[in-house]
Amino acid sequence: MRKVMIAEGVRTPFTKAGSLQAEARTVDLGRYVVAELLVRAGIDPARVDELVAGNVIQPVDAVNVARVIALRAHVPNGVPAYTVHRNCASGIQALAEGWMMISSGRADCVVCVGVESMSDAPFLVKRPVRGWLTELQKKKSVAAKVGHLKKLPVKDIFPDVGLILGLTDPVSTLNMGQTAEKLAREFAISRADQDRVAMTSNLRVAAAWEEGRLADEVMTTFPPPAYEPVARDNGFRADSSLEKLASLKPVFDRANGTVTAGNSSQITDGACAVLLTSEEFAAANGLKPLGAMVDFAFGGLDPSRMGLGPVYATHKIFSKHGMGWDKVDLVELNEAFAAQAIACLRAWDSAEFYKREMGGGSPPGAPEWDRINVNGGAIALGHPVGATGTRIVLTLMRELRRRGGTTGIATLCIGGGQGATVLVEAAK
Repeated sequence: MRKVMIAEGVRTPFTKAGSLQAEARTVDLGRYVVAELLVRAGIDPARVDELVAGNVIQPVDAVNVARVIALRAHVPNGVPAYTVHRNCASGIQALAEGWMMISSGRADCVVCVGVESMSDAPFLVKRPVRGWLTELQKKKSVAAKVGHLKKLPVKDIFPDVGLILGLTDPVSTLNMGQTAEKLAREFAISRADQDRVAMTSNLRVAAAWEEGRLADEVMTTFPPPAYEPVARDNGFRADSSLEKLASLKPVFDRANGTVTAGNSSQITDGACAVLLTSEEFAAANGLKPLGAMVDFAFGGLDPSRMGLGPVYATHKIFSKHGMGWDKVDLVELNEAFAAQAIACLRAWDSAEFYKREMGGGSPPGAPEWDRINVNGGAIALGHPVGATGTRIVLTLMRELRRRGGTTGIATLCIGGGQGATVLVEAAK
């Protein structure tokens, strides 16, 4: 098994859906970061062995979006590309694919992309209307077409919102916010605790931008229609306060809930690309890697408690490598919801949980919040679902290098009842 290096990485600004990058399609966001990545790394695109893109809301006019992104970014025709989809961990799945190819000797240089235009989520025609439209196409004469208008299923005329369908688990029938409410009840997580995490996330992102800690991570994009520069994330609130957050009403359980728009991740557009290489390729091409992608793991659990996915995936990493949080300098724990993130910390601390869910053994204890999401998280930055996995790994690597740390964990929950964890080591 060869060592896999994280040679370079870059992301677009993460912008609220419907805002600054709304007219940039999935392909556009992806090609922005791929082209910039290769320029920053100084790598001839022809040297790339494969491009893998993680994407959730896959565009119907670019069904293997990885291939279209690659060609639009002027990667040569001879470089193959494919798309992967593991809901919120699609970006991590792209990294996992690259890791497996390089570690096994099947590739030396893989571009791994996570990309999502949540602005581009489709509105879907209901089945009765689709059937009616199909029959309409078969009518040959104007009179027949006009006659068919009388059969229009008016009650089904309004389309289904693709984003709402996509954020609802078909097995548990709960939407993602309802799964967060379930965890808030299970772990007795108060509204105040959730709002405190949300405020911290916003203030940390604001401070990171103010102090220049995100400048190297984020490129400037020039999206249509105005093609004016977008250089910063726009979802965070620098003036966030507990008072403002407390004024928001629950969204998913209006009568008794605690999960609000303010303590949930945002609907966001963005992309992130990471260059994985073998150690030998990096040395031969004068690259100075950020560090190594040591390992990854995925775990599965009840879809209605999907927010606990990081606990299950990280348990696999800790068990395999004989380690715990005492060996970890920094953590990126994706904040799908504040309640979800807090629930993971409480589960890591719970002997009862580990006895029931992990078959016994001592829980690892929860890492301190001052080493988790030190530059803020998805509550403030947003969660472009296909892109977040690559983003948290890139953020982690850059911050480890900045602080002189060694070991990091990037982990997130996955809609449908899974979790993903990546173990990294910073370059010395």
